Amino acid sequence: MNPNVGGIDRVLRIVAGLGLLAWATVGGGPVWAWVGIVPLATGALGWCPAYLPLGINTCKMKKA
Repeated sequence: MNPNVGGIDRVLRIVAGLGLLAWATVGGGPVWAWVGIVPLATGALGWCPAYLPLGINTCKMKKA
């Protein structure tokens, strides 16, 4: 599992995920706001399974 999410992409995913989860829990947001778990997890792991079939790689890290 090589990282394919890097830099700004990771930060934006984590911020968006935390924002959605905060909205779902504290702000009484809609049930779909729990989808914030997905960007939070992909940002924290640095790997997004949806990027594989699309051939996207925002990580500047060299593959081993």
